[in-house]
Amino acid sequence: MNVDLFGQEIVTDPLLRDRFIEPPFSVLDSKSSNWVKRKKNWLSKGIKSEIGRDAKTFGNFTPNKGKKDRFNKLSTSIFDPALAEIIYKWFCVDDGVILDPFAGGSVRGIVANYLSYNYIGIEIRPEQIESNREQGREILSKENQPRWIEGDSAVVLNDLDIEVDLVFSCPPYADLEVYSDLKGDISNMPYSSFLNSYESIIKKSCNLLKSGGLACFVVGEVRDKKGCYLGFIPDTIRAFEKCGMRFYNEAIYLQQLGTASLRANNNMKSQKLVKVHQNVLVFQKP
Repeated sequence: MNVDLFGQEIVTDPLLRDRFIEPPFSVLDSKSSNWVKRKKNWLSKGIKSEIGRDAKTFGNFTPNKGKKDRFNKLSTSIFDPALAEIIYKWFCVDDGVILDPFAGGSVRGIVANYLSYNYIGIEIRPEQIESNREQGREILSKENQPRWIEGDSAVVLNDLDIEVDLVFSCPPYADLEVYSDLKGDISNMPYSSFLNSYESIIKKSCNLLKSGGLACFVVGEVRDKKGCYLGFIPDTIRAFEKCGMRFYNEAIYLQQLGTASLRANNNMKSQKLVKVHQNVLVFQKP
């Protein structure tokens, strides 16, 4: 019987799945039975990335509103641990150092160190850092903890004297989800200011990447207040290329449908398709 690292039986593919976890194709289907099983196995370890992220805004941010009107109770998105596992296995060397400049919840850090990588994540919100560290202590050994750094990546990265094997993150999608009112939180900035800070953080992160190393960002498109796409995906590609990185791989991550069917009728009143995928962008440092 073929089993994964949790001792669970998995569907075998003697040519690809046994070697690469999932076939290394440009479409990653989180709805497949094998993927769903891997994700459940990870969550069974006790990962609760939603903790510290349950009182944030979902939707476009309006800077001139009163502070108490800025936030509602809708939950933020949670990163897929099975996707993190694949990215690490495909794009990072064994025991490698992983830098995440937009750490957010605990998923990417816990999965990394569970798999014997060395994760460094920067997160601006102290309550999120506290929650991540608590989960790390509950799931991982005392000697094998991710390194979560509290602070603004634009500042923290200036003082990091390290060399990393992989840059991996899921950044804020402009103002789609606003995480805080903190200065330096790029999710609460107008798009032009967001892009300036975003490009700076990408450049500073890639400066710490080893030659030949890869950077991977999971991103999705965002609509402006008129309902048109901002072009966040091409802006991300340009940001990496501006700092000398080469566009190396792209994959489509197909998400669970969830409420997509319920939203479809309303979306199509304005001829907007329901988005059920994200883009996985991979860049190489010369």
